[in-house]
Amino acid sequence: MMVHLTVNASLLNSTQSFQGAVYGIHSAGKVLPIVEWGLIFGPLLFHALFGVWIAKNAKLNTSHYKYVSNRRYSWQRWTGVIALVYLFLHILHLHGWFHFEPYLAVIQPMGFGQFKPYNAASTLMIAMNDFGGLVWPPIYLIGMLCCVYHLANGLWTAGITWGVWITPAAQERASKVALVFGLGLALVGTAAWWAAISGSAEDIARAKKTEDRMYDVGIRAGYVPLSHEKRTQPDEVAAEFEEEDEVVVYEAMMSDDAE
Repeated sequence: MMVHLTVNASLLNSTQSFQGAVYGIHSAGKVLPIVEWGLIFGPLLFHALFGVWIAKNAKLNTSHYKYVSNRRYSWQRWTGVIALVYLFLHILHLHGWFHFEPYLAVIQPMGFGQFKPYNAASTLMIAMNDFGGLVWPPIYLIGMLCCVYHLANGLWTAGITWGVWITPAAQERASKVALVFGLGLALVGTAAWWAAISGSAEDIARAKKTEDRMYDVGIRAGYVPLSHEKRTQPDEVAAEFEEEDEVVVYEAMMSDDAE
């Protein structure tokens, strides 16, 4: 989550920064799904299922004992549930859950599966501004903040469970560290959120032009492969490049015939 929020916050700097970071992530190529499922989705799914079981069996007692620790225990359960719903919705909104063309053809007209990695900034801003920008921004802000709290407070409680900080003094120090960490990550997340929702139509158009230039340079330099599914369609840059490639092939064939 820290990497994800930091990469998204780079959009606040420039389209070039954000698109360059996304290119770096997708440079893993065919290994990327293995990395995503092995290091992100798999552990996240395990944590979600285990967390649902914990939340279901939790005995909340804040109505009787209004201590801060009791409230934090309750908030950890509630933010976990909200974060789980948000993450499933977030993945559906931007990525569509599954990369299956007939399936995407159905959900994309409904406003889901909107993100294109090689048009990262423009498609993210367009997706966030669906429905007049009134629906997705509050969902993302609440969901992101719940994820941040769940992570920061979860690290503190994990340290207690694993016996890292046992004494009251150690727990107090760890609580302060968790607070600073959570506030810092919330700041980064809010910057990423603002970068995604604040773009105007002119900003989106400028971002698209920048992405086209970077894609064109990347293809010609050989570090970005042609990809129809990762680009907004119709893709004029790819069409121009493929046309140039056909001309080169044709000229090579004519040269061979002349010889």
